Amino acid sequence: MPAEMTPSAPATASGFAELGLSDPVLRAVAEMGYTQPTPIQRLAIPTVLMGRDVLGCAQTGTGKTAGFTLPMLDILAGSRARARMPRSLILEPTRELALQVAENFVLYGKYLKLTHALIIGGESMSDQRDVLARGVDVLIATPGRLIDMFERGGILLTDARLLVIDEADRMLDMGFIPDVERIVAMLPQNRQTLFFSATMATEIRRLADAFLQNPKEITVAPPASVAATITTGLALVAEHDKREALRRLIRKEDVQNALIFCNRKRDVDILYRSLSRHGFSVGALHGDMTQSVRFATLEKFKAGEIRLLVCSDVAARGLDIGGLSHVFNFDVPIHAEDYVHRIGRTGRAGREGRAFSIASPGDRLAVEAIEKLTGMPIPRIPVDGLDPVAWAEESGGRRRGRRGEKQKSSAAKPEHARAQRPAAEPRAKETRRDTPRKPSPAYPATSGRGADTTSHEPRSEGVRGFGGDIPAFMLLPTRKSSTAFTVGEPEGEESLP
Repeated sequence: MPAEMTPSAPATASGFAELGLSDPVLRAVAEMGYTQPTPIQRLAIPTVLMGRDVLGCAQTGTGKTAGFTLPMLDILAGSRARARMPRSLILEPTRELALQVAENFVLYGKYLKLTHALIIGGESMSDQRDVLARGVDVLIATPGRLIDMFERGGILLTDARLLVIDEADRMLDMGFIPDVERIVAMLPQNRQTLFFSATMATEIRRLADAFLQNPKEITVAPPASVAATITTGLALVAEHDKREALRRLIRKEDVQNALIFCNRKRDVDILYRSLSRHGFSVGALHGDMTQSVRFATLEKFKAGEIRLLVCSDVAARGLDIGGLSHVFNFDVPIHAEDYVHRIGRTGRAGREGRAFSIASPGDRLAVEAIEKLTGMPIPRIPVDGLDPVAWAEESGGRRRGRRGEKQKSSAAKPEHARAQRPAAEPRAKETRRDTPRKPSPAYPATSGRGADTTSHEPRSEGVRGFGGDIPAFMLLPTRKSSTAFTVGEPEGEESLP
């Protein structure tokens, strides 16, 4: 097991200059206005420069990206890459996060002659192949497109001596781990691996043990904790009052700009149209949009042309919008971990942020799961002008449906309801008794009229998306993993009998 490091004791070194970075990198960092490293940067940068593997666990918004990009620039400086053979590889779960990392490399490496390539879906593969043919020092990619490129002979990974697996827990949620295992098998055994995750579940630690060699574990915050700079609140309202509650909260708060999260893509469109009709400056963002539309919407939001951005979990990670004042959860997330990543879009880099969630009575178990994960209750807030409601009572099994309502079995019906039967029912039973029954077949019909179309085979996991937000062109056939891991069934899914 790797040794653990925590920032419990105050660090004696101050400033990036004490971390061993080169002058060109320090100059670029200073020009961006950064003077003091964050805890994850203070602990990770010297370790990476020493050539050791790193297992980093830190909540979103703590500066993990700079924690590995800054030392990578110094490690890669002074050498040249060969055609189609990148010298380093950074794996990201989403296109937005890959773009964010690429922007950081451009900004931090402005005084170094290093090249990078971005291999993501939604862009021309021929253009990406041309960039790789010229040789790149840093390759930033999503797993699906990278495997497509490899299978077409456009890339070789035998020269990549530095690997970064970023947002590993998100990779697990999205079903990318088999692809990641296959990619890791293509790299040389003698490499340096940096493994970062916001949470450290059992499955994540298993992967770390398989990918890393004698790593230094760096933990700067409790797993799945909420940043102290974020003020949270939860409004419990009736289901039909959710949109009205959101509008009243937006008007009440001093909202400069805000992300509004929905669980489903079609709800993003519905809420976007609703806010537009009420005169709000709003845009929409989800995975079914084309890449050009998504980029254009993000640029308008970053430039202040759009005040509110309604989005699905495609934006929960990878968006670093400076000075984001608010996050609203219009829907309570199904997975408790997504709550941490959603609200982590605000309160970044030491700034104050505010995050409010809107729950309906059927969301009680989802809210309790979030509070259990974060280790703290979400303060309840009233919404002026709306009647207060209470949580729905739980008296049986609960299935995650469209709104998370509890599905009651027929056994839970009141006794008087079961006793009420039509008067003609006994006669109908006697009539059927006089009619000879046809013997039932041993197996149900599999085709033709009256066929049983219900599948009784176990459901395959396949490639899971964030709320179903992976576009069709990014879905890949199921691939065999180079190393077998049992990661359990996807959270929120139920196996067929």
